[in-house]
Amino acid sequence: MAQESWKKEAEETGVHTPEAPILCVNNCGFFGSRMTENMCSKCYRDTVKAKTVATVVEKKPLASLSSTPLVTEVTDGGSGSVADGKQVMEEDTPKPPSNRCLSCRKKVGLTGFKCRCGGTFCSMHRYADSHKCTFDYKQVGREQIAKQNPLVKADKITKI
Repeated sequence: MAQESWKKEAEETGVHTPEAPILCVNNCGFFGSRMTENMCSKCYRDTVKAKTVATVVEKKPLASLSSTPLVTEVTDGGSGSVADGKQVMEEDTPKPPSNRCLSCRKKVGLTGFKCRCGGTFCSMHRYADSHKCTFDYKQVGREQIAKQNPLVKADKITKI
């Protein structure tokens, strides 16, 4: 009875299960599926990895071309003479975030405190006065107050 109802549901929904299992197209002996392009999971993973490596190799020459120095010509607006100016574009490699205190060089790991001056500090040097902070907190506070409290001027009243 249950098998007949399953057959009816399959006919109504249009979802059919395959009659026989599909062998991997690479003939490795395992079974594949339609989702993995009729390959087993291992062969599919290897082909996906090979495709991603191929795309990285194709993109790499483009990146190496952009790191070459650029030569530009600078023109003066008034005299019209051309001066050869060379600009060397230095590629700034992003440094990994430091995991040491800038004052005592102690390893801080995930518990490091970021300061507004840009450094990472341990629990002993996290306060501005303990690590000789160069950030001007007073000026930032003044600017913030000035921005939040605009000057309000009333209209002048004419005296009679």
